[in-house]
Amino acid sequence: MNSAVAAYCRVSTTGQNEAGQVREIERWLKGNGLTDVQWFIDKQTGDNLDRPAFKLMQAAIFNGEIKTVVCWKLDRLSRSLADGINTLAGWCKAGVRVVSVTQQLDFAGPTGQLVAAVLFAVAAMEQETRRERQAAGIAAAKANGANWGGSSKGRRLTISESQIATAKRLRASDSSLSVSEIARSVGISRRSAYRFLAD
Repeated sequence: MNSAVAAYCRVSTTGQNEAGQVREIERWLKGNGLTDVQWFIDKQTGDNLDRPAFKLMQAAIFNGEIKTVVCWKLDRLSRSLADGINTLAGWCKAGVRVVSVTQQLDFAGPTGQLVAAVLFAVAAMEQETRRERQAAGIAAAKANGANWGGSSKGRRLTISESQIATAKRLRASDSSLSVSEIARSVGISRRSAYRFLAD
């Protein structure tokens, strides 16, 4: 049985779109003349490996059906340092080629694993920084009287200038945050966040 290429995409929430990742991976596949491709797409956090599509891909690798894994960026595979390194090391040991198209990296052998370990460490630090920013946004929203978790029935929430400023600051400082995540962090509705961030 011929082994196929696994194309893996992940976005953090169901509200996000994987089209950009798919487009970049398809460009790389076409440029390398690869057509026998299985697509695996998850719409949830990369904090752990408990993801439906990722598990299916792992099973296909274990069964020898996959010998190349292509992703948009290495942190799409995992945002956990330990999980990322252990997974990649296991794949490389099994002779699986791992390619990150936007980072223009092909991970193979000890050197590839070393580079990957550094990138996974950076992804883990970025995730921790992101959580700290979200916590700061929640704290700022509460300090400014935001009704965290929703408004009372029939009562309209007033959005403060501070909440708007915090939302814009979060968007400017971390482009990976979705509008929904920013809205939750600041304590405003997603519709309001879209309106203010568009302005």
